Amino acid sequence: MSRRDWQVPVLTYHASTVGGPDYAGNDHVAFASDLATATRLGWRIVPLQWVVEQRLGLADRDLHRCLALSCDDGTVLDVRDVDYPGHGPQASFLGALQAQAGQPDRHLTCFVIASPEARQRMDRDCLHGLGWMDEDWWAPALAGGRIGIGNHSWDHNHPVMAGEGPPDLVRGDFHVIDSDARADHQIRQAADYLAARLGQGTCRLFAYPYGHAPDFLVRDWFPRQGAALGLQAAFGTQGGAVGPDSDPWHVPRYVCGLHWSSPQQFEALLAGLD
Repeated sequence: MSRRDWQVPVLTYHASTVGGPDYAGNDHVAFASDLATATRLGWRIVPLQWVVEQRLGLADRDLHRCLALSCDDGTVLDVRDVDYPGHGPQASFLGALQAQAGQPDRHLTCFVIASPEARQRMDRDCLHGLGWMDEDWWAPALAGGRIGIGNHSWDHNHPVMAGEGPPDLVRGDFHVIDSDARADHQIRQAADYLAARLGQGTCRLFAYPYGHAPDFLVRDWFPRQGAALGLQAAFGTQGGAVGPDSDPWHVPRYVCGLHWSSPQQFEALLAGLD
């Protein structure tokens, strides 16, 4: 395969998915297993930023049999081991990544929710009220060199924020982000917040909440506004590998639990891309 004929699967996990000790219900178990499987099969883990740079023609790396890693929502479980209520100790994604030998370029992009109020409410109502959606880990994780931080919107348009934001905004669905005002609220505001906390140019990638990619954002708003915000690409959850013809404002990702839910299915997914 030439450097002009490349495809890279982007794998996505959710650290808050802890429903038991088994692969199918626990993304921490799946993540560690998948790292070991990919390494055993000879796949190389590379930063998600490399994949974007290849697609945009900003780099020309050899990405044959490479994959990239991402995780959504930005809980502290991405980077710290925790004792999960009812399920016991859970090893962080970062810990598993650091422990995986044979992957010198290994890296994980964590897409985080920017709004402190939204994170506080989601932590209280959707997790266990243990401060797992705080932002104190963002900068240290970046400084460690194995973690990138991406933009996952201002508040995920989550139902916990009902009554906030632009008028008549229906919550629980990102397809409704269909105007400049709504896009500014969800994406521009988040980009500004992340830049203020982490530095300009640090968060260049966006991931659509719920995997919902409205045509307005993909075809109109991001092409007009993305570069000014320092954003280079936006990721969905539609499945498929990234390649030379991928839409930079709707880049595909595979999601653990949606596109595969066992070690055997993961091996089959990789085999289908080989």
